[in-house]
Amino acid sequence: MRLLLIEDDIQLGNGIQTGLKQYAIDWVTDGEAGEHALKIEEYEALILDLTLPKVDGLQILKNLRKCGNKIPVLILTARDSINDKVLGLDSGADDYLIKPFDLDELTARLRALCRRQNGRVSAYIEYGNLQLDPAAYTLTQDGQSIILSKKEFSILQTLLENVGKVLSRSYLEDNLYGWDELVESNAVEVHIHHLRKKLGKELIRTIRGIGYVIPKLP
Repeated sequence: MRLLLIEDDIQLGNGIQTGLKQYAIDWVTDGEAGEHALKIEEYEALILDLTLPKVDGLQILKNLRKCGNKIPVLILTARDSINDKVLGLDSGADDYLIKPFDLDELTARLRALCRRQNGRVSAYIEYGNLQLDPAAYTLTQDGQSIILSKKEFSILQTLLENVGKVLSRSYLEDNLYGWDELVESNAVEVHIHHLRKKLGKELIRTIRGIGYVIPKLP
């Protein structure tokens, strides 16, 4: 899962990037850079501070919704008045979290946002004999625990959230790696290979020249 963080507090930004290791996070420190990133990249969610240099966070949010961008937005701010919360939510935010905050709560709120975005009600993702738990970062097959690397887990979660849709290698790479991470040319293929060895070669199908898909169950 790839997220964008727009936050000008360097210590806090570093802490969020370190604490949310399970996500690929692109981080910018001013509103202008944030708007540029949102125009050139696709993200599953946005963590947005309100008090930002160059372009205020609330203006970024209003601009997003005005142009029809439906990305889930979690406002993360020290503005704690009821009026600020109402304004943020009425401007199009999906959630509002006050600083200081607990990292576990931030992670849970992000999971909830992305779950709703993908049309899921349950916290678990189930497919046949598989049950994936994004909160606990665990996978079971027929009740038996399967150990996956961070990248393997992320690829499997992305494919399971898009059952029946063919996802290109570049799409999967974008969900796996942030700007500061080196992407090897065959990284996705290697992770897919490992997933097939662990879960069975029939689970993930290759559509030659297009990408990968987990087919819908009959």
